[in-house]
Amino acid sequence: MNHPHRFGIRENSLRVASCFIACCVLVGAAQATEPFFEKSVLFEEQTDGFVLYRIPGIVVTAKGTVLAYCEARKFSIADRGEIEVHLRRSNDGGKTFAPPVQVAHLGPRLPRNPVLPPGKEAKDMGGPNEQTVNNPVAIATRSGRVHLIYCVEYMRCFSIHSDDDGQTWSSPIEITSALNSFREHIDWQAIATGPGHGIELSNGRLIVPVWISDYRLSGRTGKAAATIYSDDGGTTWHAGNPAIPTGGEANVVERSDGSVMLTARNGDSRNRRLVAFSSDGYSDWSAPRIADELKEPGCMAGVTKHSIDQDAPYKLLFSNAQTTKRKHSARRNLTIHLSRDDGITWPIQRTIEPGPSAYSDLAVLPNGTILCFYESGVAKPKIERTRDWAYANLSLARFNLAWVKGKP
Repeated sequence: MNHPHRFGIRENSLRVASCFIACCVLVGAAQATEPFFEKSVLFEEQTDGFVLYRIPGIVVTAKGTVLAYCEARKFSIADRGEIEVHLRRSNDGGKTFAPPVQVAHLGPRLPRNPVLPPGKEAKDMGGPNEQTVNNPVAIATRSGRVHLIYCVEYMRCFSIHSDDDGQTWSSPIEITSALNSFREHIDWQAIATGPGHGIELSNGRLIVPVWISDYRLSGRTGKAAATIYSDDGGTTWHAGNPAIPTGGEANVVERSDGSVMLTARNGDSRNRRLVAFSSDGYSDWSAPRIADELKEPGCMAGVTKHSIDQDAPYKLLFSNAQTTKRKHSARRNLTIHLSRDDGITWPIQRTIEPGPSAYSDLAVLPNGTILCFYESGVAKPKIERTRDWAYANLSLARFNLAWVKGKP
């Protein structure tokens, strides 16, 4: 015997439950789009036996682990001397981090680079037995493997990898031969990867930005920004073509059509960032162009893609010290910029740190939260100085697109 009232009650209950679930989803979506911004300090000067921490880089692994890494400078603040690469891991989206550990080049020590940049010969760059391990650049691949490319003494380049989200690392493999191929363009005396992070393209190609420099006075171009690339998962590396002649520290990002944008620090008198585009990430670079909205103080910057947004599924984010003053003491006003047209224009910007601030790098969590790892001097430094100091801390800012867009 049928009981229509029972079926009606059940039907109504299902409708009520469905409405409740739908409401929860809508409320959750609304909460997810509420703007938020928070920041914390990950590395602090004069801590754990190191004078200074600089040159930030950050990636998010395939499993969502955050890896934040930097140069740990042992005895002085100089770019050369006893320098290690230190890394911190987070399993909760960058809210808390494990203590720092040394990674990269734990094997035999290598001889020093005998060549110094012009004007730095008289500065203290450390003794003959010190070793500079510099410019770490990580690539978090879709397979879960994380590559870390780094330099030693600005003259040799190495690669290591981790298959357990940065807990352990392989022995280093030297890949300097890839950068030696640049000598047909510039007979370099110094090389450096990044800094910041590299990328894996949609087609699986690995791309690492680099800069190369010849300090000798000659009629040839003395430096350039370029890339090295790997098509076999990081086993072998090859040099691309110079992308931005006279360019310095560079960063790369994949655009929505699979092409690559490279952006580089530069000394152009217009004091704006230079960008170039390539269909494959290593050759046929477009002529460098000025990004009008991106001011350039001669400072490393960060760039990444953001593809988690209902308004527009693909955006680019860029972070830099938004000033045209080129003295290091004037580095400040760290700003996040947003582009909706693959890096052609950058109409939206929001200040992350109005005070002293410098180098930065960017990453995006699986839920769309943006991470900006940057040099900051806002907190009172442990050493009193007579000028602004952008390097007291390496700080991490966590925020979302709603905050960048300035939504109430």
